[in-house]
Amino acid sequence: MAQRKLGRTASQRKALLRNQVTNLLYHGKIKTTDSKAKEIRKIAEGIIASAIKEKDNYEEITITAKVVKKDENGNRIKEVIDGKKKPIFENVEKTIKKDSPSRLHARRQMLKVLYPVTEVNVRRRRQAKNVDMVDKLFSEIAPKYVDRNGGYTRITKLGPRKGDAAEEVIIELV
Repeated sequence: MAQRKLGRTASQRKALLRNQVTNLLYHGKIKTTDSKAKEIRKIAEGIIASAIKEKDNYEEITITAKVVKKDENGNRIKEVIDGKKKPIFENVEKTIKKDSPSRLHARRQMLKVLYPVTEVNVRRRRQAKNVDMVDKLFSEIAPKYVDRNGGYTRITKLGPRKGDAAEEVIIELV
């Protein structure tokens, strides 16, 4: 199936579409040109469809992990053993989701397309946290569209752009 060239080389086009798809899934809607939106729609709908298909395909297992003991300030508690300060460990029970092979494959296919997203707190710039977009797809976006058979995005035309008269649209998750 042929795809639009968008006036760019292959690497530039791939980077542009990855960026736009990531932003669409993170923010819920973006403003772009008509031809870009139609290309974004193809990629985004495929990702959402695979997320819906694999959303419940995991098993929860309980593991015991060794974790460093910390005080109320978050500093490691250490004790002196043989003249050296060594941290104290404690065993903690954790429940984790173990993906089935098909869900793991879907996760890796999504990671090929999606860029890493960092959410920055405006008040405290040092407190930036990474957003797991694949987990957001499985846990937030996919459950909304379980009952739909495709058509997860909507393209709304806005009219020509002032500078170059390119047809502008808003593409959003329905």
